[in-house]
Amino acid sequence: MAGRTVGHMDSEGQYGQRVVWAVVSTDIGPLLVAATGSGLVNVVFHATDAVRERTVERLSARLGTEPVEDPAEPVLAEAISQLQAYFAGRRQDFDLPLDWSLISGFNRQVLRELAAGVPYGTVVGYGDLAGWVGQPGAAQAVGAAMGANPLPVVVPCHRVVESDGGIGGFGGGLETKRKLLALEGVLPEPLF
Repeated sequence: MAGRTVGHMDSEGQYGQRVVWAVVSTDIGPLLVAATGSGLVNVVFHATDAVRERTVERLSARLGTEPVEDPAEPVLAEAISQLQAYFAGRRQDFDLPLDWSLISGFNRQVLRELAAGVPYGTVVGYGDLAGWVGQPGAAQAVGAAMGANPLPVVVPCHRVVESDGGIGGFGGGLETKRKLLALEGVLPEPLF
């Protein structure tokens, strides 16, 4: 699947990149997932109608093409299947091609290290992750990278916590982070 190209012919017969998206229901609410021919490019929490509209507009501006809703597109169908298995407790790792084009520089370096080095059911401190990428003392910059993560859940920024035992911030909200950590057995099930 990693080598498959998602694309279309435009009106002049030119092959161009296609961006597809779908919404998947999960235990933490609806997630919008989007993909390009290179792989999964975006996962967005709380995919209400307004969030979907803003996300599609943002992706159109950033990727230069109008995203199309297409949950049957193979890369999205596979992402949805793997997300559903993760939330059902049947999958611990994601095996999906990823498109890193929405992030660059230090943030991309940190997120790639996170994706490769922090397995299911474990956590790492912001400062520790900074050290892994050769920037000891850059814990705040790692926090900013987590906040800029275009692929949360799949690139597990919920597994990055404060060194004093606090869970830190989270773009999907602290309740969502607690649920994800509880799912992975890192925290007791949240009470609400």
